Amino acid sequence: MECNLFDNWGIFHKKYDSEAIKSSFANHLEYSLSKDKYSATIRDLYLSLALTVRERMIEQWIRTQQLYYKKDVKRVYYLSAEFLMGRALVNNLINIEMYDEARKAMSELGLDLEELVDQEPDAGLGNGGLGRLAACFLDSMAALEIPGYGYGIRYEFGIFKQTIKNLGQYELPDAWLKFGNPWEIERPEYSFPVKYYGRTADSTWPDGKFKTEWIDTNDVVGVPYDTPIGGYDNQTVNTLRLWSSRASHEFNLDYFQHGDYLRAVEEKNISENISKVLYPNDSNIQGRELRLKQQYFFVSCSIQDIIRRYLVTHPNFDEFPDKVAIQMNDTHPTLAITELMRIFVDEQKLEWDKAWDLTRRSCAYTNHTLLAEALEEWPEPLFGFLLPRHLQIIHEINRRFLKSVSLRHLGNTEKLRRMSIIREGEVKKVRMAHLAIVGSHSVNGVARLHTELLKENVFRDFEEFFPGTFNNKTNGITPRRWLLSCNRGLADLISGHIGKNWIKDLEQLRKIEPLAPDPDFQERFASIKKENKKALAHLTDDLTGYLIDPDSIFDIQIKRIHEYKRQLLNVLHIIYCWLKLKEEPGFDFFPRTFLFAGKAAPSYFTAKLIIKLICHVAEMINSDPATKDRIRLAFLPNYSVSLAEKIVPAADISEQISTSGYEASGTGNMKLSLNGALTVGTLDGANIEIREEVGRENIFTFGLSTAEVEELKPHYQPHLYYQDDAVLKEVMDLIGGGFFSPDDPTLFRPLTDRLLGDDPYLVLADFEDYRKCQETVSRTYPQRAVWIEKAILNVARMGKFSSDRTIREYNREIWKASPLTITPPDGEKAPDEKSLCP
Repeated sequence: MECNLFDNWGIFHKKYDSEAIKSSFANHLEYSLSKDKYSATIRDLYLSLALTVRERMIEQWIRTQQLYYKKDVKRVYYLSAEFLMGRALVNNLINIEMYDEARKAMSELGLDLEELVDQEPDAGLGNGGLGRLAACFLDSMAALEIPGYGYGIRYEFGIFKQTIKNLGQYELPDAWLKFGNPWEIERPEYSFPVKYYGRTADSTWPDGKFKTEWIDTNDVVGVPYDTPIGGYDNQTVNTLRLWSSRASHEFNLDYFQHGDYLRAVEEKNISENISKVLYPNDSNIQGRELRLKQQYFFVSCSIQDIIRRYLVTHPNFDEFPDKVAIQMNDTHPTLAITELMRIFVDEQKLEWDKAWDLTRRSCAYTNHTLLAEALEEWPEPLFGFLLPRHLQIIHEINRRFLKSVSLRHLGNTEKLRRMSIIREGEVKKVRMAHLAIVGSHSVNGVARLHTELLKENVFRDFEEFFPGTFNNKTNGITPRRWLLSCNRGLADLISGHIGKNWIKDLEQLRKIEPLAPDPDFQERFASIKKENKKALAHLTDDLTGYLIDPDSIFDIQIKRIHEYKRQLLNVLHIIYCWLKLKEEPGFDFFPRTFLFAGKAAPSYFTAKLIIKLICHVAEMINSDPATKDRIRLAFLPNYSVSLAEKIVPAADISEQISTSGYEASGTGNMKLSLNGALTVGTLDGANIEIREEVGRENIFTFGLSTAEVEELKPHYQPHLYYQDDAVLKEVMDLIGGGFFSPDDPTLFRPLTDRLLGDDPYLVLADFEDYRKCQETVSRTYPQRAVWIEKAILNVARMGKFSSDRTIREYNREIWKASPLTITPPDGEKAPDEKSLCP
């Protein structure tokens, strides 16, 4: 049935004016929520506005999907265990260009748009950069009119809610669906069964051909929930499809009739645990099994859905790689390879070689880590118990692959051992990264240095065996959320001088370079930054009770808490500065506020101890009357996308201080630079490329290079650095001796013991250079014209780091999908927007 969305484009566009918005808003309040002005809560008002926006997107959404079928386009499927979407209301208002009219409409109704926006919970379905990157990529695919879909899990509880209790992290469930989600639409008609456990049995097809059956399984059902992803300044609305697990049999009446009420619903409860929580604790066997269940659950549902959609318009699989591009975001979706093979061979009767060719030509893998512990491996007994057919398929893939390696490297058993998908040992393990590489036609890193290290070190054997397979796709961020939405003042200043084309072509920001030294432009730029800092100061007071000075340097480190990201290096320097201020009244130090935010994995003892140290040091420093006007410290709890949107525009300094060679890319560095913060960073991840773009003189770099790190490690003696720097020694002794935790003097001893023992991330080795780098910052910031010019140039030269550029590269070099402009039926052209809107 042909959608009537575009029958009258004039009417379609009029739906975006403030009067139409007010009418829809009132209708939803009354008819969708059954509320009136007397009974409506502030949450009801938010829901009414969200539904008003959604209904305008749905018309375009239907038309988009119709044309994808009609034009038989190649579609990109982005599989990710994480989608850190954040809030959707403002992003959608901006992308469908309805923000100003919505603000006007709410104002005319006596409502504050920002207050309504704050009612929306963050969709925190991710742990950090991996999930946020996936969200940026979906935004860019829609903006670039690329037929794209995101596939993941509809976690009932997202990343935990972090509170600070007794000066340490305390985790609470994040019940983000408690009041429903107005953006999603349940699609039970596209549910799929997912099998677990059981056994395999040899059998034959009716024509006598051999087949393997997976039988005696425990099944669950994956139910999809769809969220529209609107493209900026176009009519494209793509889809994020998230899967929720349900029992195949909701209720056992027999148990219930016999009075066993718990067992009557036991299967339902067990099945629904699969999509219950993001990343269950995997420190025990039950947690590890649940994680593997989650990965297979969303992969199986997604692959079945991809094949269902393909078969709507194709009688066989000959064109499958020409119509399907599957991008696996890290190793979590790697089972897509084995699931494709299972369906092709076991259900669609394809020969192995044909199925393998289709699979490899359709799948591509993005690697996000250089850390050995982050390269997933699953114990073979667990894997075989949960997914017996898939383990068989992996063994066959590995057998054939190692045979081809042997033919090329006769007698090289060591190479076979290194490249095998199965790691030999007391307990054999399935190497998911190896499976992803062997089963993909493309493997990419996410920053130039990261990709070079993958090719030269981590996966050198595979790079040699599959020449041309490895490539780089430096990460990016969407400028719609990370400048236009979160920093309206700066966005308006830029648009007032160079127009709005930069929103879809971030390289256009180069046009403000000539304005960088202009006093008037600098004054307006600085004024916007000051207002952003005042807003963050107010928020910091609300969240922590600490008063901070907007005239001080705002030094920001916001990211997941992990030893390699070296929040500990930052803390050591903060204590160092505090001691210098107390001991040397003439110490050259411009007043500075240090702000941290980030979550530590609940089972990561050291990371949680670092948060506790930050909070204890903050309590001590902020209560010191001798220095409180010159140095302040705060830890902002419950870091999230929406909190980042408030912090990023206010930052003066962006701390990107990971040990060189450990950070794959980073995207926080890009967000902060795009909003006028100057980076203090090591030559790690994307910092290197940021320095190339903004200029060496507009970034503060320090520390050992990746090569120097590798050279030092074998003979590194951290205690020598401790002994050679009297103030650093005093800092370490205060921490380890209990000065910051007098009620528990040994509380932080594990941190100092680790630093003085092996210091795996070379904190002490880089401390002196970091300290000198920070002294340069303190000397430069008071030169206001110089500093502001550097900040403006950071903004102007961040064009490379748009996720639009990243997605163009993925599409040009890996996916090869043709963009499709969504048009009215029969080729009718929509009138120019200016002729429709006053």
